[in-house]
Parts: sequence; structure tokens; C-alpha cells
Amino acid sequence: MRSYDPVTVTLHWLTAALVAALWVVGQTADYLPEHSRIQTFVWSSHVAFGFALAAIIAFRLVWRATSGRRLPAADSGMLHLVAKSTHYLLYALLLVTLSLGIANALVRGHDMYGLFALPQLGDKDWKKPVTQWHELAANAVMIVAAVHASAALVHHYVWRDGLLLRMTGSNGGREELG
Repeated sequence: MRSYDPVTVTLHWLTAALVAALWVVGQTADYLPEHSRIQTFVWSSHVAFGFALAAIIAFRLVWRATSGRRLPAADSGMLHLVAKSTHYLLYALLLVTLSLGIANALVRGHDMYGLFALPQLGDKDWKKPVTQWHELAANAVMIVAAVHASAALVHHYVWRDGLLLRMTGSNGGREELG
């Protein structure tokens, strides 16, 4: 079974790692001492890595549309439709979550590492609802990502069809096609 190209594989796993790290930070940073240096650093890192993720997602979408290796569908019929729908939903949720995160940082005029603040745009009364929508969207991303990862593990350990190997950059000892 062919694997994806190295850029696609790297972008996939970098996206997965950043999404997981951003979610964990988002769930835990409020437990740090309020307005402390460590909390400012952690939230600043969350915002900075969120902007980095936005750039990676944008590059990933361009790469996928122009240069990334296209592989044949691993499934047919309903399973293919579910897989494709899950991918589209994941991308849509990532874009919504990132947009809400950027809006959240800007409506707050977020302090970045104590060095500078992002411009405060919009009505500060929007802080709470935008934060709640961002959290809700982030939780939805994690749920859909868990479904996506679970499906990959079912393919790998139950059906043993080599699907997961396509995204690890390994052909599992199989000869590469064409």
C-alpha cells in the first residue's frame, strides 16, 4: 500500500500534536495562579501556537490541493463516505475553532509574553461568549479527532489492512507502487 508523501505526513502529525497540546493547555491554564507570569506565558504560548496552527492548516490545505500525493480510497461505499465526511468535518471544525480562537485573542487584546499586546478589537462584552464558543468548537474537534484516530486503529489492529501505514510514511515492508 502506498504511503503519503513526507510533507503530507509531517503536516498531519504536526497538526495532530499541536491540536492536542493546544486543547490540553486550554483545559488547564485557568488553574494556574490568576495573572501570574506562568499563566501569562502559558496563555501567550496557546495564542502563538494557535496562530502557528492556523498557518499550518492554511499551508496544508494548499499543499493538499496542489502538490500532495493522492491515494486511492481505502474503503468503498458507505465507509468511504463516512471517512470523507469525517475529514471534511474535521477541517471545518479546525477552521471554526481557529477563527474563534483568533477572535477571542483579538477581542481580549491578548498580552503576548508581557512584550506586547494584540490589538483589542470589538466589544469586550464578547469575551465570554467567544471563549465559550471557542471551547465548544475545540471539544468538538477533539471528539471528531478521536473518532478519526479510532477508525485508523481499527483499520490497523482489527482489519489489518495497512491503512495506518499510509500516514506513518512507512509501507510496512511492502513494495511501493508506481
